[in-house]
Amino acid sequence: MRSPRRRTLTATATAALLLGAAACGSEEAKGPATAVALSQGFPPTAAQAKAQLNTLAVAWGKNWQTYKRSEFGDGWSDDVDAPGGRNGCDTRDDVLRRDLDDLREGDRNRCVVISGTLHDPYTGKNLPYYYRRASQIQTDHVVALGAAWRAGAWAWTPKKRLTYANDLDVLLAADKTANYEKSSKTPDKWKPANKAFWCEYGRRWTGIKAKYALTVTAPEKQALQDLLASCR
Repeated sequence: MRSPRRRTLTATATAALLLGAAACGSEEAKGPATAVALSQGFPPTAAQAKAQLNTLAVAWGKNWQTYKRSEFGDGWSDDVDAPGGRNGCDTRDDVLRRDLDDLREGDRNRCVVISGTLHDPYTGKNLPYYYRRASQIQTDHVVALGAAWRAGAWAWTPKKRLTYANDLDVLLAADKTANYEKSSKTPDKWKPANKAFWCEYGRRWTGIKAKYALTVTAPEKQALQDLLASCR
């Protein structure tokens, strides 16, 4: 299974991103879709992820009983210094524009996704998306907010937690049922049913933990080693 689609920013696309950001909120905005900015080099390669995993502190989770979703802000925010931040578009729309194929964006508001198809990384299913219709697609924090909280986010500032919650590197469009089953479980307790995605899942999980200097438990580290061992 191929990875969720990523768009490389050429000089032209970069210019379109800068010009289109202001227009995204305008009902009169027209023209080609803007690109979604992503971190260079994310997710890490298997070799990079293995090296990063060895640098992560191993510790049991803390303060799990104090976790609240509101600690990471109220809903999606574009007002963050993270991939996708300050581009004038809603975080969820950025995820859809990045991860869906057969993409159709709004003529008036290029931030809005009208329709598309997700090749779901967790199940391998093809899931349709239509604007303002019930969808099987959700926006998943790969390292869930609750898991991040236990691994060190409890000690962060509110601003850093808001940034984490809206960082496109942390997010994937995914099947709703699989997302519910995953919840805030670590890889020793849940892995995608789609084994073809195990390598990338391990790379993304490790990359996120390294990017935000989050801890891993001993069973979690072993599970990540097993996921990364599946990389070919």
